[in-house]
Amino acid sequence: MNDSSWGAPAQAGYWGPTTQAPGQGHVQGAAPAGPAYDAHDAQQTRPMPIVPDDVPAYGPDQDDHPGAARLSGPLFRDETPQAQPYQVAPQNPEPMPDATQPAPAPQKKSAGRDLSAAIGVGVGLGVVIVASLFIVKAVFVGVVAVAVVVGLWELTSRLQERKGIKAPLVPLALGGAAMVVAGYVRGAEGAWVAMALTALAVLVWRMTEPPEGYLKDVTAGVFAAFYVPFLATFVAMMLTADDGPWRVLTFLLLTVVSDTGAYAVGWRFGKHKLAPRISPGKTREGLLGAVAFAMAAGALCMQFLIDDGTWWQGLLLGLAVAASATLGDLGESMIKRDLGIKDMGTLLPGHGGIMDRLDSLLPTAPVVWLLMVVFVGSA
Repeated sequence: MNDSSWGAPAQAGYWGPTTQAPGQGHVQGAAPAGPAYDAHDAQQTRPMPIVPDDVPAYGPDQDDHPGAARLSGPLFRDETPQAQPYQVAPQNPEPMPDATQPAPAPQKKSAGRDLSAAIGVGVGLGVVIVASLFIVKAVFVGVVAVAVVVGLWELTSRLQERKGIKAPLVPLALGGAAMVVAGYVRGAEGAWVAMALTALAVLVWRMTEPPEGYLKDVTAGVFAAFYVPFLATFVAMMLTADDGPWRVLTFLLLTVVSDTGAYAVGWRFGKHKLAPRISPGKTREGLLGAVAFAMAAGALCMQFLIDDGTWWQGLLLGLAVAASATLGDLGESMIKRDLGIKDMGTLLPGHGGIMDRLDSLLPTAPVVWLLMVVFVGSA
């Protein structure tokens, strides 16, 4: 790089400060007066810079002296710098491998969660659900309503904590519980009416607060009303049939078997990621396991549990359940990734929150209800 590249032109006839005072003649050691600086002559030889006699030798205290002159680089153009006598060692050198130390043992593949707690909680929930399902149908509807309210609380709490979105919980909780009951009592018509009234209640309730953020708050509220309670009403509508408890049990079994097959096969044989940007733990091998397990369970359930059902209908039902459960799981993972969280809650040890268990059940409920109506009717 030449000197002109620094942005300041060189001054003609100037080499540096001199010791000649104004009005004095030539001083020994000073640059003699003469013509202006010639760049061609400088290409051949450069004069030695003047170093006063009182300048101390280069040392650690030189920077503190006001008249210190720091010399660096070659003094003449044809002089090349000498190689460095040593190299600076890195601050954190890597230790040399020790042949006497044994190689580290390969780590075992981890399941990623507390299996004992997850199994215990799953069995406990299953007992409560099955007992309420076959003893008193109204109690099971109450269990679904409670799960909906808790799921809404988890979802709205995470939205407010992570995104600052204040979806009104009170109209969502009341409307969600009413939606499940309406679906059980009045069927699909009652569920749609309750959904519309819940959305209207969300819009009106939010008007009691300042208008800033109104649009995003009510949008999140309507989404939550559809995502959690409205989809859950299809479980209540399945229960209204004569063999309603068995339909609900088939729905629960197929979803659980699909998730279990995906988890077991993916953990043991999974190598190819299914959707790494959404859920890095899911694999294509796990999806195949979900399909195989769900289709086998569907054939058995439709053949032995559902009135007028056949095994081939169960194969189609299991395939549809595996697809909807996987999409529901990915959808919930997408929401949690956007929120920057791992679980929606901590209510269920080994599982996370209620929403972490409803993720695959909610979108599967309308699929099973519709196929049941097509295969064996709604009565």
